[in-house]
Amino acid sequence: MITITTAENEKELQGILDLQRRNLKKNISPEEATSQGFLIAEFSPEYLRQLHEIYPPVIARLNDTVVGYAIIATTENRQGHPLLEDLFNQIDALNFDGIALKEIPYAVVGQLCVDKSVRGQGLVQKLYGHFRSILENNYQFGITDVACANTRSLKAHLNTGFQVIHTIGYGGLEWDVVLWDWRR
Repeated sequence: MITITTAENEKELQGILDLQRRNLKKNISPEEATSQGFLIAEFSPEYLRQLHEIYPPVIARLNDTVVGYAIIATTENRQGHPLLEDLFNQIDALNFDGIALKEIPYAVVGQLCVDKSVRGQGLVQKLYGHFRSILENNYQFGITDVACANTRSLKAHLNTGFQVIHTIGYGGLEWDVVLWDWRR
């Protein structure tokens, strides 16, 4: 049985890094990237620990194995990874519903991944449900970006409640900035 919780120990953080590594675009075939989705950002163990200190990542665990995760990033730990820093800077330049996003509290999905062995079981929505329950009392929005080429991921985000609010370019790719409004 798969349980949704937050990472509690070094073994679970390593499980996140192992799952991340297996799903990086550079480590999978172009066909798999197109059909299954992919990750771009690669986190060091030190940076993942820094993120964990403020908000432990949400994980899906099957027995003792991490089979999914959603990493939480906030303004307190926006420094330390060039892609996340750039995403925060891009978000801070945007408005939503007439509100400058830099003026209100929001949390960023630093990365989300579900192991291919358990995809199609609604884990994205379950991970995000737990993610929101942890954060919605302190933040008005959950925001992230999805590579436009990653259609599977975009569909999963839209099905969860995110909406596309902007498109940006960095790292040689086009990205949809997606926002989940927790005020409603």
